[in-house]
Amino acid sequence: MALWRIRATVDDRPGYLSVLTASLALRSVNILAVQVHTTEAGAVDDFLVDAPDSMTEAELLTAIAKGRGRDAFVSRAEAQGLVDQPTRALALAGRLVHDPDGLGEALVALLDATEVRWRPEPLTTRPGYEAGRMTLADPAGGSFEVLRRVPAFTPAEYARAQALIELSGALRRGDDRATLLLPDGAELVVRAATMDDLEGVRGLHARSSAATLQRRYLAGGVPGDARLARLLEPAAAGRTLLALAGDRVVAMATLLAEGDLGEIAMLVEDDWQRRGIGTALLRRVLALAEQSGFAALTAHTAADNVAMLRTLRRLGAGEADRDGTMASVTLPIPGHTAVGEQAPV
Repeated sequence: MALWRIRATVDDRPGYLSVLTASLALRSVNILAVQVHTTEAGAVDDFLVDAPDSMTEAELLTAIAKGRGRDAFVSRAEAQGLVDQPTRALALAGRLVHDPDGLGEALVALLDATEVRWRPEPLTTRPGYEAGRMTLADPAGGSFEVLRRVPAFTPAEYARAQALIELSGALRRGDDRATLLLPDGAELVVRAATMDDLEGVRGLHARSSAATLQRRYLAGGVPGDARLARLLEPAAAGRTLLALAGDRVVAMATLLAEGDLGEIAMLVEDDWQRRGIGTALLRRVLALAEQSGFAALTAHTAADNVAMLRTLRRLGAGEADRDGTMASVTLPIPGHTAVGEQAPV
């Protein structure tokens, strides 16, 4: 026997589902799981079935047509498809609790999407879906575009995705402490810094190479305790986030306030670089800046710091302004007019 996924639309009238299931049963197709999605076009029935090994896709489509099913989609399925959708959604919600930044990956798994694109710009239209495209607002700023060639999205799938989005937003608005799961399986704790972290931040600087410190501070060297204290608890709306492996501080991201503009800076210990920590911290800092009402963020780094510049561009930064060995970039805040532009009247 072989597992298949079937999706077909039938008239939302009494008895029509039984006609479709009877047509499949006559061909020895065993229905293992079924979901019904109500749409304006009718009831969209989603089956996971066990069919004879000799049965072809064409034969399944014929059986669906004889059972009054239309707009049919048929594809081979794997054993993991036996997990019901509520269990699958709860498992993905559990993953988000430990990694709120894993929303894009969770949407791929939830919707069997072929691609999920994150954009730094907020949606200019209402979130929604059509055929193989779904758009969702990211609670951390920006938006998601979810793509799937077939089958078309349904209202139930959009509702599930929206619920996952709302959960992610609630997690981000809550306690700053979160578990960050890296692609290589390592786990870090991300939280806001306090003055009690001075010794841990000293250790981060002591373990960082001269080249890493040069890219962070431009002038090089290790800042003294007075400056580190100002970075741990910045004035006004500033914040500093730390990433910890156990009790060891391995990265820090700082947001400094200058009126309605903010400045961001990052330091990641050499052995932890290029593992996704910087991107995760910068996304959190961008969300904090949006919540605090900043108009834009700037970042100054060494002109040869290719990894940092690439990460900033990925998050929506424009082209870097170079001044000798230093590069400066601007990150727009979603929902705010870009610096230097005039808001529409």
